[in-house]
Amino acid sequence: MSAKILDGKSLAQNLRNHLKDEVAALKEETGLVPHLVNVMVGNNHSACAYAKAQEKAAEVIGIQYELQTLPEDVPFNDLCDCVQRLSEDETVNGIMIHKPVPAHIEYSSVAQYVDTGKDLEGINVTNIGKMLLGETKIIPCTPAAVMEHIKSTGVDLYGKEAVIVGHSVIVGKPLSLLLLEQFATVTVCHVATSEAGRLEEHVRRADILVVAVGKPSVIKGDWIKDGAIVIDVGINQIQDKIVGDVEFNAAKKKAAFITPVPGGVGPVTAVMLMRNGIEAFKAQLRKKGQL
Repeated sequence: MSAKILDGKSLAQNLRNHLKDEVAALKEETGLVPHLVNVMVGNNHSACAYAKAQEKAAEVIGIQYELQTLPEDVPFNDLCDCVQRLSEDETVNGIMIHKPVPAHIEYSSVAQYVDTGKDLEGINVTNIGKMLLGETKIIPCTPAAVMEHIKSTGVDLYGKEAVIVGHSVIVGKPLSLLLLEQFATVTVCHVATSEAGRLEEHVRRADILVVAVGKPSVIKGDWIKDGAIVIDVGINQIQDKIVGDVEFNAAKKKAAFITPVPGGVGPVTAVMLMRNGIEAFKAQLRKKGQL
């Protein structure tokens, strides 16, 4: 048995094509396209690479994308003022604050200055609450990308055992809500699970396994349940190689589906940001009676 590789580049291309058609239809109907702004503090190398991927996705889809770069030492209040101005600007439909931010910036505090209806990453507390209630289409981008990969397998999640390794605010916690909405039985593992010696036990019963820890080979290949779906969100640099959190070569011999690293979840994430921007744009048009 060898797993089917879930090709994130191919999935991202299909999703981009669908969104391109949707934006073209919206432009024909309203004469407008979404205008999205990414606020980046400093010039972190990985952040710049992700911003470039966003810009490319926006160009293909037909979205107006703007990157606003602020100096590394920008005062906290100045950053908040910048985000506030964008929130109040009626020509701006979506806003994101690029991570990472410098140590003197408290990301969660700045995020609350993003207008709820323009929150591209779904990280405003109001949108997190709406997601808990299943009342929003603005979903944090990485969990949304994970769900698109799972959807592409055609496997019905109803009653399946889903195990998430990693309970971060940006991946593990929101993903648990999305899986619960599909009636999966969800277990979330974290550092205490590992310290209690029970991580392997949980992983072994996972029909769907999602790992987002940031530790290479933290999940051993022989732990994978036969026929499982394995989604590896981890990105780790080992010398000149990028690897995930799962022992890929061993895991693919047991899984039915598995994402590679790189080339799995990553390419889809930037497209999910564009989808959120389109959803925000449509909601704003409806509010104004333009759609």
